[in-house]
Amino acid sequence: MTNEEFEKATPTTGASERAGGEHGEPRATETDQERSDAPADAAPELTETTANADADDQPRQPAVPDVGDDGAHSVPRAEGVRTHRPASEHGTIPADQIGPADPDGPVPAAPDHDGHDHGHGSGHEHDHGEADADDCGCGTSCGCSDGDAETADAAAVATDGVLASEASEGSSELVSDGGTAPSNVTADGQLELGEMTEPAEGKSQDIEHEDPPDERVGLPDGVDLDTPGYEIRDRMNDIETPDEKTWFMELDEAVIDDDRCIQCGTCVAACPSDSIGIGDDDLPELVKMCTGCSLCWDFCPRGGLRYERQWKLTGGDDNVSGAGDPITEYSATVEDDWRENAQDGGVVTSVLIHLLEAGEIDGALVATESEEEPWKAEADLATTPEELIANAGSFYNQTMALGNVDVEQWAHKLPTTDPEELSLALVGTPCEIEGIRALQDFDWDYAAHETGVRAIDYTIALMCTKNFNYETLLGEMVEAQRGIPIESIGKLDVLHGDLMVWDTDGEMVLQEEIEEFHDAALKGCDECADFTGYTADLTVGSVGSSDEYSSVIVRTEQGMTAWNATKDDLDFHDLEDRSAIGGLQSWDKKKAFESLEREFDPDAPRFIDYTDHAENYGTEMNPHEAGH
Repeated sequence: MTNEEFEKATPTTGASERAGGEHGEPRATETDQERSDAPADAAPELTETTANADADDQPRQPAVPDVGDDGAHSVPRAEGVRTHRPASEHGTIPADQIGPADPDGPVPAAPDHDGHDHGHGSGHEHDHGEADADDCGCGTSCGCSDGDAETADAAAVATDGVLASEASEGSSELVSDGGTAPSNVTADGQLELGEMTEPAEGKSQDIEHEDPPDERVGLPDGVDLDTPGYEIRDRMNDIETPDEKTWFMELDEAVIDDDRCIQCGTCVAACPSDSIGIGDDDLPELVKMCTGCSLCWDFCPRGGLRYERQWKLTGGDDNVSGAGDPITEYSATVEDDWRENAQDGGVVTSVLIHLLEAGEIDGALVATESEEEPWKAEADLATTPEELIANAGSFYNQTMALGNVDVEQWAHKLPTTDPEELSLALVGTPCEIEGIRALQDFDWDYAAHETGVRAIDYTIALMCTKNFNYETLLGEMVEAQRGIPIESIGKLDVLHGDLMVWDTDGEMVLQEEIEEFHDAALKGCDECADFTGYTADLTVGSVGSSDEYSSVIVRTEQGMTAWNATKDDLDFHDLEDRSAIGGLQSWDKKKAFESLEREFDPDAPRFIDYTDHAENYGTEMNPHEAGH
């Protein structure tokens, strides 16, 4: 390109004039007239420094602007130009933060000693001479080179020692500080987020860590942190708890910690958030955050459930006196060979087998003996006649039965059928039957236990005056105090007011009044007035019939269906001694009235407010605010 062509191609406004000609040939110095004819906003030409003998050996520096007679710079300071870069800014600077505020404004030029001019804006423009291509003053970081191969190789290296082509993934785009443009930053400096990986749903993420994720680390010596006290809620927010809300900690304070829990498991089944589980001590415990829904309190037979009201709602006005108002009553026994291992007449096992074989039920929730601890009862779902026969007999500790109605727990034993078509039977104590009846009276969602609660179509109550703590009764009072090893017990029964124990050879080794073992009884049982299971379909027990016979009370039409399915295989006759049952029921009520610290009223509302309970029992109000 000739000088004439170059001058025509060079803009006169908003750009700097070149100080050198084509191929780096020096141009003649402009006259003052020529300078005065230039546009006002064009950058003035800068004077070259005088060359000396050592010029080739010294690093090239940008020329300085001329100074007028009055000492002022002949190059005016450009407004909006950053002249200093803070040390905190390293790497790539977005283009809109470099150069004049007005992108169309002039950019001062700075010719170097070899006659090429720099226009540093959002990039570099260089016109190199034939001398040193490295004389631009940028070093090799600018990436520009028309010189020899050695200089070109150096220019290909970024300032941090990484090839520019690698840093920019093959792109030749360069930015003002000599680096390459990041792939996720636009030309105007905006950050673009790449495609994000969606997190997995419904499963835990794998975390590699030296410590378990649930283990606190870095605690000071001697500090043992447990779950924070519930009063932390008040420090976290200023929201006042509504008066009608009742929390698990209030149930815990009023029933469990007060040693009144009867281990029925109703609170576990009622929880709509599955926040309550069963602890190693066979008592309910909070396993995750309580939502304050109040259901655990409302359905607890020793808490918010007025159980005598449930009797009336289930069986009518006549279901609150004597043994209630049954449809019919019998004394019955099983004639099959397996009956010798059953309790009394073996009627409960026979009824369940007939219901199972008739297709009326898919299984029955019963008590079975623990594999680790002899004579300790655990909940089990029997789905075959063989399982039912193996589990025949009675135990005298609770199983938290309603805490085990989650059908997923028994999925391996149940048919793959529509949950709405599932049918189960429940064998339990009167308080457990009260609990399931109350739960079924409402359409609330009981979460994991919902299907199991709705699936229970038959209920059989075992006559009961009290239940016992396993460790206290057998571990302390029978084995430790009376010298009878638990593993040597073949049969255990409470009959005619006595606790009776037989060994594995069938010989009776203990017979004492049950009152001698009162300290082993669950204290909450003292408040129960339901000896005969008023809310059950069938009630079965030994009182009122002779040895080897069971007393059977049919209370509902569903109970009549179960009886009719079984009676042809039973030896039965009219109930032998109804007064014996009525008498024990009256005695049981009398004991309950002495223990209850609230009014016994079948006509009162079904649910008892926590505030009313606290007033009657002297229970602490709002225990969560007191660090319970």
